[in-house]
Order: sequence, then structure tokens, then C-alpha cells
Amino acid sequence: MSQRSSLPPQAGIHPDFDFLHALADVARDVVMPLFRSPIQVDNKEEGGFDPVTDADREAELQMRRHIHERFPDDGILGEEFEAEQLDASGRWILDPIDGTRAFISGLPTWGTLIGYFHEDGTKLGMMSQPFTGERFVGDGTRSLYMGPDGERTLRVRECSGLAQATLFTTTPALFNEAEMPAYLAVENAVQLARYGVDCYAYCMVALGMADLVVEAALKPVDIAPLVPVIEGAGGIVTNWRGGSPLEGGQVIAAGNAKVHAEALALLSHAAV
Repeated sequence: MSQRSSLPPQAGIHPDFDFLHALADVARDVVMPLFRSPIQVDNKEEGGFDPVTDADREAELQMRRHIHERFPDDGILGEEFEAEQLDASGRWILDPIDGTRAFISGLPTWGTLIGYFHEDGTKLGMMSQPFTGERFVGDGTRSLYMGPDGERTLRVRECSGLAQATLFTTTPALFNEAEMPAYLAVENAVQLARYGVDCYAYCMVALGMADLVVEAALKPVDIAPLVPVIEGAGGIVTNWRGGSPLEGGQVIAAGNAKVHAEALALLSHAAV
């Protein structure tokens, strides 16, 4: 992708968005030749199905190599390999293919997630969808979209409440027995609910095409890189208790405070 974010670079030793784009380019070059092609799928979960492919593994390895070369003192938390130096002042969060189930099914709703967090409060995030040629980037104060139809600032849309809201979740199977009634209360309160779009759902809230995402059982790598994008577009991301979502688990992302508050009121009794 030739376009680059016009968000200002960070001061000092912090990476700017050019480096996030470089990591996304690396992942794209590994993953795209394998998309919609015969590929071996392994299962990481005993008693269930948590798929992983060579595309996931090799893309993360290549991104890690570039981080080691450029920022050797930074920590890395990735989806496929052991964490490194998590006590470092700067930390990278990598999910080479968020939505591997979509990837192996040929659907273009997966994405590469890249996040950077520094102890001084600096945060950067990106979702790259190389098949559609789209990237969503943010630093918590401003977010941008880059894609086939150009570059523009991301901004959440106005929504007067749940009754007018569009809701996304990847699948109801995310919710356990205690969580399901709380989720269904939200789904029954909204105007439109859609399933199955993984990380793309959060980007649609930032783009102003949807109003709410409710999910559970997330890993930190599933959500942390998306937080600066949503917040930079004016949205809100928390756990079901209203606290930080960065540890994963139960997550709610909303386009405005009213939608967030109404949904949280229905979810909070099932919060853990």
C-alpha cells in the first residue's frame, strides 16, 4: 500500500505510523498468497476448534523480526508465540490474522491487528485488511481510514440510543450460559444485529457505519490494537464493568456515551 497516514509521528524513540504500515506490509506479503488457496489448518484447542495456519505463524514471525531490528528493547505480545519482555516500557500487540475462521472460509472480514502502547500513555493501533486494501489507524485522539476510495478522518456517527442502533458480534457462541441472557437483552433492544465480522465490526463503529459491538472471551491481542482506532474516532471501548478492555474478556465498543451506557446497564449484571 503506497498511502501512509498523515497522523503526526510520535516524539522521541516512539514508532510512528510509517512503521506500523511497514509491519502491515510484511504481514500482507506473507498472508495474501495463501488467502483463498489450499492451506493446512491446525487446531489449537482441545475439545473445541481454534484454527491456526502457516499464514498466521509466518506473518507474526516476520513482524517480530522487524520489531527486533528496529526496537529491540520493546516487549511483544502476539497471538501465536510466547510473549517477550512484557516489563518493557514499550509493548507491541500483534494478531497476524484476527478472524482465522473467516480467513480459512474465504471471507474478507479478517484483518491484521497491530498495536503499540508505551508507559507514558502513547498508544497506536491499526487494522489492515489487505484483500480489500483498507487500513484503519488511530492514536486515541484521531483516527484515519485509507482504502480504495481514498483517505479520510474516521468519526463515529450520531445515534440516539439502543432502539436506533446497529449491533455487531462475531458469534453468539462467544457467550457462556451466564452471559447469553445479558447479550440477548442488548440484541433485542437494538434496531439491527449482525454476526460474523470479527475485527471489522470495531472498525465499522469507528467509520460511523455501526453503533455497538458486544463480545466476550476475547484475548488482549483481539482488542488492544483496536482501542486507539475507536477512541480516536470518538468512540468508547470498555469491559462490561466499564473498565479498561485491554486485558480482553468481556468487551463493549460504542459510538457514543448514551449507547454505551444503555448497553452497559443490560450487561453489567453478567460482568466478571
